[in-house]
Amino acid sequence: MSTTRTLIRNGLVITASDETHADILIEDGRIAALAAHGTDIAASWTASAERVIDATGKYVIPGGVDAHTHLDFPFGGTFSSDDFESGTRAAAWGGTTTIVDFAVQTAGHALREGLDAWHAKADGKCAIDYAFHMIVSDVNDASLKEMDLLIEEGVSSFKLFMAYPGVLYSDDGKILRAMQRASTNGGLIMMHAENGIAIDVLVEQALARGETDPRYHGEVRKVLLEAEATHRAIQLARVAGAPLYVVHVSAEEAVAELAAARDKGLPVFGETCPQYLFLSTDNLAEPGFEGAKYVCSTPLRPREHQAALWRGLRTNDLQVVSTDHCPFCFNGQKELGRGDFSKIPNGLPGIENRMDLLHQGVVDGHLTRRRWIEIACATPARMFGLYPKKGTIAPGADADIVIYDPHTEQVISAETHHMSVDYSAYEGKRVTGRVETVLSRGEPVLEDRRFVGRAGHGLYTPRSTCQYLD
Repeated sequence: MSTTRTLIRNGLVITASDETHADILIEDGRIAALAAHGTDIAASWTASAERVIDATGKYVIPGGVDAHTHLDFPFGGTFSSDDFESGTRAAAWGGTTTIVDFAVQTAGHALREGLDAWHAKADGKCAIDYAFHMIVSDVNDASLKEMDLLIEEGVSSFKLFMAYPGVLYSDDGKILRAMQRASTNGGLIMMHAENGIAIDVLVEQALARGETDPRYHGEVRKVLLEAEATHRAIQLARVAGAPLYVVHVSAEEAVAELAAARDKGLPVFGETCPQYLFLSTDNLAEPGFEGAKYVCSTPLRPREHQAALWRGLRTNDLQVVSTDHCPFCFNGQKELGRGDFSKIPNGLPGIENRMDLLHQGVVDGHLTRRRWIEIACATPARMFGLYPKKGTIAPGADADIVIYDPHTEQVISAETHHMSVDYSAYEGKRVTGRVETVLSRGEPVLEDRRFVGRAGHGLYTPRSTCQYLD
């Protein structure tokens, strides 16, 4: 914890609810007070502050909360290329100060074993604070009981898969049982909603026709199979009386299913990711094997789906933008699927780009500034039991603060990013806005575009239950 008394002066403070010209006093790693520029109280802080940060002409925003990352994650015979040290460092460069990563239960083993394994991966390595969701891949009486224990320890969300038969897949009966448990213990079920059984049939048929290129990954994982699975997950949650959070929503038809459920007043929530807002099947169809860089699931969709996703973010039919950061190097990892798109490791790098890309959404007129902070900071913190410790700038909150220059242009490139991966999904994209300085619990992690953080600063952060269900 930082014991340095820090003052941030002259910036425009933006939260999900307000925009104010205020100075911020930080003590003992937390926000002590805010005061309007030029007031006597703000002036009195200047004399006693040991560190003064001038934010003139800049935004002062809460540190980002990325509620969907996969660091050091096993998939397709390899591991994601960012571990907890490189991944959290890159997150800080991009203005994210808290991540919620996914611990994985191995089938036949206890949830506890999976959680312990992920604690071991992360302990002492993180530059920023972190928490865990639990992937439940074996729903049985023992794992259902363990869900209760994990919630008591601050792991209050559980991910299930309707995709990947034979690996992570749960059938409807297992999903229903997990949802029934969540309806009584306060847990939140997170769902990868794609009809994996049907998709596997289409994969087999495509390969038999000789359709092996990366673009077929998107063609077999059809929009209707995402929409159908989303609808089915919602109905199962209704039967169980449980809340539902659908991850990485990519298609207009899936958004429509969420909107219809929310119009009925159901506790159903949706997340999308920057890749679905800025990339499309055009990228999957890039010449040669280049499209492999963009293979992820749910897959990229035709460009016309982007407008529906932006609209869903504006209308609150989608509440959160996370990255689903799961990077695999093009050389040596994505290449595992040369000649067979089904063997390309699924996942994109993006933990460093989320805040900037969403700010570009503000520049382009898709979002207001406050909505930017809402979907990237405040709502993920509320959704996963971290608020108001994280996700806002208010007295008592952790001093996770970003000084953001809204005017500087930058070009996203693998040559300059800090993720441990050999390509950028957004190579050459010009965006307006850039993170300048990042504080985590009052300690500088990034200072005027210099990394001054350290592995081990980041702390494991237990979570309460979803704050939209109280």
